[in-house]
Amino acid sequence: MDVRRAGERYLGGDRAAGIESLHAFSFGPHYDPDNLRFGAVIACNEERLAPGAGFDEHPHSHTEIVTWVVEGELTHRDSTGHATVIRPGDVQRLSAAGGVRHVERNDAGVPLAFVQMWLAPREPGGDPAYEVVRGIADSTPYAVPEAGAMLHVRRLAAGERTAVPDAAYAYVHVVRGAVRLGGQELGPGDSARITDAKDLEAVGASTGAELLVWEMAG
Repeated sequence: MDVRRAGERYLGGDRAAGIESLHAFSFGPHYDPDNLRFGAVIACNEERLAPGAGFDEHPHSHTEIVTWVVEGELTHRDSTGHATVIRPGDVQRLSAAGGVRHVERNDAGVPLAFVQMWLAPREPGGDPAYEVVRGIADSTPYAVPEAGAMLHVRRLAAGERTAVPDAAYAYVHVVRGAVRLGGQELGPGDSARITDAKDLEAVGASTGAELLVWEMAG
């Protein structure tokens, strides 16, 4: 198990434009050849947008983009005609496939925070696709078969336990609160990269802990 702390993330974005980005993997000008991916995960970005701020239209291809809103509302528009507002508890996936363009903005009057995770598909190309699952429950994993991955959302009270899926690769990101995992305590923004996960549990170390757990095939 390889634990990466929030303070180790690469700082990006444009603070003058109201955008603050924290990257867990090599990203943009922060190139690190030893930190390009883990399993299918190639990016796990914590994004904070001030009211009125956002990312203007930009392209993606050959990437599965999964977004989890922490607070506020994210406005999404893309070149396939989708226009939606994503709120806490919703899972959004944009399958860029052969190519798509999109806009992401904070059109609300309060700050927006979200976690965006990029996964590499097993096969390149194809047609773009878009999906939103509203208010996903803890007991409902979200499958991204194109990347051989499954997302589990876990919300834990203090002392509550949850199993980390047995998998070739498991990626655990702490959204809020604190958890104990493999003898270590993880707080907001911390993550763990686990190879050959087996019989591992996460335990809530504070009330209201929230985890995003990726279960990935080899």
